[in-house]
Amino acid sequence: MSRRAEIQLTPEEQLELLDGERVVVATTNGPRGWPHSMPLWFVVRDGEIWVWTFAKSQKVKNLERDNRCTLLVEAGEEYGELRGIQIEAEAELIREHGAVLDFAKELTVRYSDGIDSIEGDAAAGLEAQVPKRIAIHFHPVRTATWDHRKLGGTY
Repeated sequence: MSRRAEIQLTPEEQLELLDGERVVVATTNGPRGWPHSMPLWFVVRDGEIWVWTFAKSQKVKNLERDNRCTLLVEAGEEYGELRGIQIEAEAELIREHGAVLDFAKELTVRYSDGIDSIEGDAAAGLEAQVPKRIAIHFHPVRTATWDHRKLGGTY
């Protein structure tokens, strides 16, 4: 088995990493040909990453022009601890009000400790944001993963 194959994450390990980390870096193709990378909060639905952002943001403009992007979620400080997943994906922009609101609630629950539903003033606050926001569903095309912990200290 190659060293590369030895450090790949299994599908279960990929989901565990995604569940445990809070930020995905999404890189889109900018208007001048330069990569445009932005950190985002995310939710995993059926093994795929979803985010929301302002509809007029640069990343959305970039994805409207070219829906290809690369996502990165990584963890670890020391070389022997590094693990991550890089996903080449095609972005689907979701603008339907109800779908965006449902996603906003799901995202808010994920990032709010001790809250399992969004109601009252919190729901009204999200509802007010939805007209300016969109959800983005990233459909994976190719994935690369690594977990240097599997190297056992030998590089």
